[in-house]
Amino acid sequence: MASIAESSRIFDLILSLVDPLSLPPGTRAKKADVDFTGARDQPYFFIPFKETETTAALKAIEGSVASQLADLKSGGGGQTRKIVVDQEKTTAFLFQAYLARVGGLGKLDKEVRSLLKDTDLLQAQSNSYRRMSANLYATAEKGEYYHIHGSLEASTTLRMIGLESHRPDLTTHEQIVGVIEPAVQKFTVAELEALNAKNRQAGVKAFKHEDFLRTPHDPIMVWRQTYEDTGKVNWEQPPWTVEQIEATTPPCPLPDSGDRRVLSGIKVLEMCRIIAGPVVARILGEYGADVLKITSPNLSDVPFFQVDGNMGKHAADLDLKTPEGRQSFEKLLDEADVVVDGYRPGALEKLGYGPKALSERAARRGKGIVYVNENCFGYEGEWAGRPGWQQIADCVSGIAWAQGRFMGLDEPVVPPFPISDYGTGCIGAIAALTGLHHRATRGGSWHGKASLLHYDLLLFKAGLLPEPVQAKLRAQAGEAFLALRHAHSVDQISGTALRQMRLLYPEFVDQPQYLDRWHSAGYGAEVSAVLPVVQMEGVDIGFRRASRPNGTDEASWDFSGDKDYRKTES
Repeated sequence: MASIAESSRIFDLILSLVDPLSLPPGTRAKKADVDFTGARDQPYFFIPFKETETTAALKAIEGSVASQLADLKSGGGGQTRKIVVDQEKTTAFLFQAYLARVGGLGKLDKEVRSLLKDTDLLQAQSNSYRRMSANLYATAEKGEYYHIHGSLEASTTLRMIGLESHRPDLTTHEQIVGVIEPAVQKFTVAELEALNAKNRQAGVKAFKHEDFLRTPHDPIMVWRQTYEDTGKVNWEQPPWTVEQIEATTPPCPLPDSGDRRVLSGIKVLEMCRIIAGPVVARILGEYGADVLKITSPNLSDVPFFQVDGNMGKHAADLDLKTPEGRQSFEKLLDEADVVVDGYRPGALEKLGYGPKALSERAARRGKGIVYVNENCFGYEGEWAGRPGWQQIADCVSGIAWAQGRFMGLDEPVVPPFPISDYGTGCIGAIAALTGLHHRATRGGSWHGKASLLHYDLLLFKAGLLPEPVQAKLRAQAGEAFLALRHAHSVDQISGTALRQMRLLYPEFVDQPQYLDRWHSAGYGAEVSAVLPVVQMEGVDIGFRRASRPNGTDEASWDFSGDKDYRKTES
């Protein structure tokens, strides 16, 4: 299978799946301007899915929508503007957290912690035992596996299965799994579902994809009914949607900034944590938007993911549960063009800042807004409001079981790297760009919806890699990777894959040509992060500042005074 030709085919597939309103009308015609390139023309990841090919197609659609925005900005229409999507850059995009560096150190280097701001407030990441409260384990039912997920808190999940919240005596993987897995194995899937519901925790059974698509048969198992209803409903949904939520405000042209950045002058408020949501806003920053990431000083976040996730942004802390925090936030909202919401479904609505409330604010100010949601389970079906993370979506959709089968196992394994997160981030960015195009041409306010589940379902719709390609990847994966099992953590799986990829592809992995190097005033060190994937003739795409830790900046749209500077090769 040739990856470049497959990316072109999947571009057409995606267009056939997406509602007409969820893309600007000229997107299909822009495909003639797209040039898929690549040195290898074969997949890199030890995964049975067309991850690079599917995301390259998404990146081409992203570039096609951005090109139409450039047409609007230049006052012309349907211009021929070459759009280049490179296979190696797309692959690097999909595991960029493992390529990013701060002070020369990466995610797997223990010494890197000294350079990071400690936003892991409850030690859910830095403590190995608590970290494994988010992992896949066997249950009381033979052949059934469940991914518990302590999220960024851990104590609730550990206690609900009868374990202590802290065990400093447990230090190795074998010791930790030897305590947590037997605790999980005391419960059936249905019992774990009941515990999760009672304690409002993320977590789910690892389903085979064929079970995901099955019509409900078992009226006794209510949780199974609701799951399978969710599967059937979501399989029939498009990969993303963009809908108009307010139609009274007039068309709002893109700001005339006088430069070659498509989104210069566009203000993006990011309300997200941990990968998919931040990637949506990061991509908008690549096209020139001013992105202000707002986090609560009282909520945990993974420190290292901020190194690449916060590239191009300002990052400020506000507590929206205080009058002072709300007052400052609402001043920011008065000028915002885009809001990206990656929190638990309904969380911002409870605070009064959901899409309906913000579209009403936009109507009052006479200027529409684009609101983009990113969640786990999609927006239809019984589980739409359920919390979740990437591994949860991978287990629900059947990705984890397919990964295990690829490795020759009769058990699920979560795939290496947070690939679904990055693919979902690209989908969310397409929705945001489309909303801005609609706002400029039709007026009104627009609501884009993306989810981890729908990215995973798109992978299934694109089809698994041909078996000869899978066999070749298995042979390349190495003994250490194929020895991994269901209870190995995503960090262990990803680290093992990364080490093998470095051996196989030294001319690709960690190469400076795929990285943007900056001195970050926020970190007080050099930061390296993966460059934007899309290149476009006549359009500048890239970062205007380095990343910085959460809470570094003032909660203001004044982006002057940055002390970051781009590093050049010596």
